[in-house]
Amino acid sequence: MSDSTAAPTDAPDTSAQPDDAAPARKRPKPGERRVQILQMLATMLEQPGGERITTAALAARLEVSEAALYRHFASKAQMFEGLIDFIEQTVFSLINQIVEKEAADAGPATGTRQASRIAGMLVQFAEKNPGMTRVMVGDALVLEHERLQQRMNALFDKVESTIKQCLRDAALNAPASGPRPDPQVQAAAVVALVAGRLQRYTRSGFKRSPSEHLEPALALILG
Repeated sequence: MSDSTAAPTDAPDTSAQPDDAAPARKRPKPGERRVQILQMLATMLEQPGGERITTAALAARLEVSEAALYRHFASKAQMFEGLIDFIEQTVFSLINQIVEKEAADAGPATGTRQASRIAGMLVQFAEKNPGMTRVMVGDALVLEHERLQQRMNALFDKVESTIKQCLRDAALNAPASGPRPDPQVQAAAVVALVAGRLQRYTRSGFKRSPSEHLEPALALILG
């Protein structure tokens, strides 16, 4: 700043007065801080090859104390469970939408389309949420509580069961002539394909798109 704009020498010193004090930080609304914590945890998980996230590092990114974190979550495991809750609610809500929409236009290929769209949805979810993908494949859950990995295993088991039911319906509507594929084998192959794509996406530092050549790969499995 030039001398011509400097304050007059006889001006009172107001540097320590309340009007010039930094504004107080706005207190988050109920539940808002909890969401902020989960969002920051997911953001930190997006760092490829990142080290295991500690509550100290998470608190530092949020510019709060670790004690502030524990006012909303009893443990770091509960924070990861919050992310898993989001994954489960989002994935199964979208699956229900797919099943209901395709059922409205029922036909011989309905179950196959449902299975293909479910697989595509999982891959798209992963692409949009790389941090969540590390949770889904278990990469972020290493050295965390065992129940977290069990929940993710259960999620994929439930997805496989849903796809199997879709394909079973497709088999019932298929022409009687010729061999029929086993819905259980197909469902397991679809879920294995998706899981493998998500793992590759994570290992590549989120550079290899999980949707790469997905449609022809699904066509080989589903016919």
